[in-house]
Amino acid sequence: MADKSSIEWTEATWNPVTGCDRVSVGCDNCYALTLAKRLKAMGAEKYQNDGNPKTSGPGFGVTIHPAALDQPRRWRNPRVVFVNSMSDLFHAKVPIGFVRDVFDVMRETPQHTYQVLTKRSLRLSRVAQKLDWPDNVWMGVSVENSDALERVNHLREVPAAVRFLSCEPLLGPLDGINLDGIGWVIAGGESGPNYRPMELSWARGIRDACRDTEVPFFFKQWGGRTPKALGRELDGQIWDEMPTADSA
Repeated sequence: MADKSSIEWTEATWNPVTGCDRVSVGCDNCYALTLAKRLKAMGAEKYQNDGNPKTSGPGFGVTIHPAALDQPRRWRNPRVVFVNSMSDLFHAKVPIGFVRDVFDVMRETPQHTYQVLTKRSLRLSRVAQKLDWPDNVWMGVSVENSDALERVNHLREVPAAVRFLSCEPLLGPLDGINLDGIGWVIAGGESGPNYRPMELSWARGIRDACRDTEVPFFFKQWGGRTPKALGRELDGQIWDEMPTADSA
């Protein structure tokens, strides 16, 4: 976890779970895996002095970190928090009991807003009714191309205050996407030495779908060899729209 994050659509990260594995083409150039490898190569310790995990343990295996659960309680100022930027809370190897522990912390710290993002939308939909969903939790799914659209249907079954899509890296068009019940959309291109370029028509397509349905749209980046290599403007404009409390 970090008190500040360079991710444009959040303010901080919190990682009570680290580690993951490939589930779709959107994972091919996973930034979290790259970061974990870099930290290990630098000889980084597994934990900081405050008990916050810096790497994921052996390899990039899924690892839960109970010592990190109390971190948000120690933050004095309210902030927007991306949960598990280095993992997936709804990975099959994360016990439902620990998922509930994470939700307990989020419910008990209503001063913060939490953004949870998953590619495991089927498990999310199956366990959603077993969780107590506080109003300060935004739940999202990754949608990198048309093959991932079923995740949106799963997300609609979740009783989150805000349901959102992360179309990053956007690897294909999302023509005809149904945004019913969706309160926010993030889109962006892939970054890194092996990045797959995003086409202008793909970005315009999801933006226009948001405009037609009055869903807030956030354009994160074009991507490139470095995250900010190609800038953030889409058709000469920065799109930084955020959901409101009554978004659905």
